[in-house]
Amino acid sequence: MEATEEKPENVQAEVEKQAVSTNIAGPIENPPASGTVLSHPALSPAAQTPFSVFTRKEKWLLVGMVGVAGLFSPLPANIYFPAIPTLSVVFGRSVEDLNLTVTVYLAIQGCSPMLWGPLSDRYGRRPLFLLCLLILIASSLGLALCPTSAFWLLLLLRALQAGGCASTIALGSGVIGDIATGEERGGFFGMFNLGPMLAPCLGPAIGGALSESLGWRSIFWFLVIFSCACFAMILLFLPETMRTLVGNGSRRPDRLIYKPFVPIVGKHNLPLTNIAIVPSSEHGGRGRSSINPFRLLVYPDIILTLSYTGIVYAVNYTITSTISSSFAVTYPYLSETVLGVCYLSTGVGMMLGSTLNGKLLDRDYARIKHKQQTNASLSAEEEDDESDAKFPIEYARLRMVPVLLIVFVGSVIGWGWCIQLKTSIAGPLILQVIREFDYH
Repeated sequence: MEATEEKPENVQAEVEKQAVSTNIAGPIENPPASGTVLSHPALSPAAQTPFSVFTRKEKWLLVGMVGVAGLFSPLPANIYFPAIPTLSVVFGRSVEDLNLTVTVYLAIQGCSPMLWGPLSDRYGRRPLFLLCLLILIASSLGLALCPTSAFWLLLLLRALQAGGCASTIALGSGVIGDIATGEERGGFFGMFNLGPMLAPCLGPAIGGALSESLGWRSIFWFLVIFSCACFAMILLFLPETMRTLVGNGSRRPDRLIYKPFVPIVGKHNLPLTNIAIVPSSEHGGRGRSSINPFRLLVYPDIILTLSYTGIVYAVNYTITSTISSSFAVTYPYLSETVLGVCYLSTGVGMMLGSTLNGKLLDRDYARIKHKQQTNASLSAEEEDDESDAKFPIEYARLRMVPVLLIVFVGSVIGWGWCIQLKTSIAGPLILQVIREFDYH
């Protein structure tokens, strides 16, 4: 652990010094297994290659950049909802027809990461970030200029928009996995997830205000401007991080697409020419990583998990996508801006659920583990070898699911009842908080 916290320049100087004195340069015969770091035995522990050459501040900067890009996975979906009643009038179609644009968007959003994720493991994070953002910019520009007589074009461009923006979360997660050790990832993912959590809160409010004040096209012009700014940030500052291409960040890629135009991150790190890093199997070497995600469907536990989460996600999004149209009928005095503000309750529930449910799960996990260790009376030495293997991880993580599912179903039924009977608007808003809390 001490080596990982040394400054990159100190590690580089020590490695070069050892290389000169021991003459370890040259081809390596009989390389070891994939995923290992080759170094001369004369090197001291302090001279060993760190997991990442980026400093702590540089890692936070990288996480911040991919966190901004991560906003674009949920933002185009949620910023669009308050304008659905207006678009149904402008395009001369029913609300049900407009909801098809949501259905198409969600279908492509769910499928596209299965393509972009494996491609990023093969060709790198930076090129895929730029390509996805280019698709988002082009599709948003087309939507901003879409004629109201071409409903088919609206459907097509929304599908293209989903294909471009849906994978920014997966790509950002890949960057964090490249630069952070297991001990660091929790904090980095916490900051990274702020973007995907804030977008469902702020997106509808922004969309409602823009649609009411500047017209529905301003929503897509906003996305064009914002995504162009993000594209420029990635192009100028984000370096390639995929370990099969750049190792721990010390290797300099040859192709221009992998190099930031303004290398503010890692600019002090020089190539470690005397240490060969064999691509790790966990990242999949170039040319060997599969782009077929359907192989995972042969595992029953994965099928069960996907089926459960898919059904719950579908029910939750059915409510979310119809809030604006349902509220517009039930509470006709609401403006587009207020309709957008009504989505803030879902964001509050999402943030509370993501924070508190995680802590409750961790507390359950710790309690069950303590109980198991007490009953087994294991010694500290036996603990690592035996208790982890016998620990009921499924029970610890899923024990709360039945309770959360019952409350989730109750909140969905209650929300529909409130809309049908046209109760006070406070009723469905409170139930939206409860539903999102249980969902997350």
